[in-house]
Amino acid sequence: MDTTDFVAHLDREGRLLAAAAERAGTDAEVPTCPEWRVRDLVRHTGMVHRWAAAFVAEGHTAYHPDGGLPELDGAELLAWFREGHGHLVETLSAAAPDVRCWQFMPAPSPLAFWARRQAHETTVHRIDAESARGGTPTGISTDFAADGIDELLRGFHARSKSRVRSEEPRVLRVRATDADDAVWTVRLSPEPPVTVRGEDGEADCELAGPAAQLYPALWNRQPFPSVTGDAAVAALWREKSAVTWS
Repeated sequence: MDTTDFVAHLDREGRLLAAAAERAGTDAEVPTCPEWRVRDLVRHTGMVHRWAAAFVAEGHTAYHPDGGLPELDGAELLAWFREGHGHLVETLSAAAPDVRCWQFMPAPSPLAFWARRQAHETTVHRIDAESARGGTPTGISTDFAADGIDELLRGFHARSKSRVRSEEPRVLRVRATDADDAVWTVRLSPEPPVTVRGEDGEADCELAGPAAQLYPALWNRQPFPSVTGDAAVAALWREKSAVTWS
């Protein structure tokens, strides 16, 4: 997938998020994030959109703090969200391919990083908004879901912040059953996980299923499609893998 593809996904997912939030109402509970109501979800995602856009638009080459959460609610909050989402889409669409700015995970370029990261950020929170709305969730393409799994395993959980650790070395396999070259081997130890693409040795536990089901499951938004081997390794992932803003 290229930057244009990610921006298209970001555009679509943000619109879907806003529509689901509007239908659910900002006071609705978010089942996939039990500590949040829809207003919290929309405030957070809207803040992240503005924070990300500022790096690209203003060329910050070091970490720059976010602008905080607004006190808005209801229709005003949704309008604020849509404005910020649209600004992010426009910023990424208009940016020069060689724009220089800060990023927090490896990527071919800062622009590629921010387009990919915000596409997945918005998709996961769209899933949250649709859980509050109820009904059938919007589908996710296999290629995009597989990319999201890769970003989570080889990006987020390669960082020192990852809490997915085990005193006893363990090996987790993640397998998307409907995509080519969509198998990951995750080695757990007292250090941050080390993930490689492919089947690398024996695994203690395997999580498998269609990419579009594995993707939200690994983000702890729904159950794992299939768990084989030592279920304690899957439970460790559930307990320790949450990615938080702070």
